[in-house]
Amino acid sequence: MSHTREKIAALGIALPAPTTPMGNYVPSLRIGNLIYLSGVVARDANDGLLAGKLGGDYTVEQGYQAARSCALQILANVEREAGDLDRIVHIVRVSGMVNATPDFTEPPAVINGCSDTLVEVLGDRGCHTRSAFGVATLPGGVSVEVEAVVEIRA
Repeated sequence: MSHTREKIAALGIALPAPTTPMGNYVPSLRIGNLIYLSGVVARDANDGLLAGKLGGDYTVEQGYQAARSCALQILANVEREAGDLDRIVHIVRVSGMVNATPDFTEPPAVINGCSDTLVEVLGDRGCHTRSAFGVATLPGGVSVEVEAVVEIRA
């Protein structure tokens, strides 16, 4: 078992199955030592979509948990593409979109759920650049979507 997988187990985290595309695109694309990950959407423990708006249907804490589910899907997709999470050199970039009411001003606090989870699992390798912004809608009305770029060892 890889060091990163051991850490995940020690944290009591279970990675979901890697995601499948909801359209005509691929979940990940490796170019050199970079893996570009398509957006993953918030899902509950039963793999159902977490649809709703932050600032209306969900609290910041609920959004934080939704973004955490996105981080776990990102790790699952990296593992599928790279073969081993220990190959991660660095999470380079995270872009988080929050389905929000017009007056909701806390998308960064929501996307912290993804960022904190990546750092919790990967340590310094999980620190990344980031954007977090509110949007009027997301696919299926889901509450959070996150995409990422990850550097891996050859």
